[in-house]
Amino acid sequence: QAQLVESGGGLVQAGGSLRLSCVASTSLVSFNDMGWYRQALGKQRELVARITSGGESNYANSVKGRFFISRDNAKATVYLYMNDLKPEDTAVYYCNYFPGPLRINGRDYWGQGTQVTVSS
Repeated sequence: QAQLVESGGGLVQAGGSLRLSCVASTSLVSFNDMGWYRQALGKQRELVARITSGGESNYANSVKGRFFISRDNAKATVYLYMNDLKPEDTAVYYCNYFPGPLRINGRDYWGQGTQVTVSS
């Protein structure tokens, strides 16, 4: 069964950096466009970055120039490098297909996510 496991979050001061990783249990990820999404407390989940199977990337305006998405298809892993973090980046971060989400047994699937907290 396909799974997406996010890691790398934590507590960081404003201006700091983190690298998030998303490991997929299925090689199907290598052939799909993937995205990093985030959901702040009380807000809707939003797309912050996406990357095609060929490596082309796009970013939300709020993170452009600070975040960088990459992928290693051989490892079925997608990364999100986050620099110059701001308190407004605080959220739970998820990876998933783009457009998402992955569907398993007729249901939307999201991993557990990884919490990023940026202190001012």
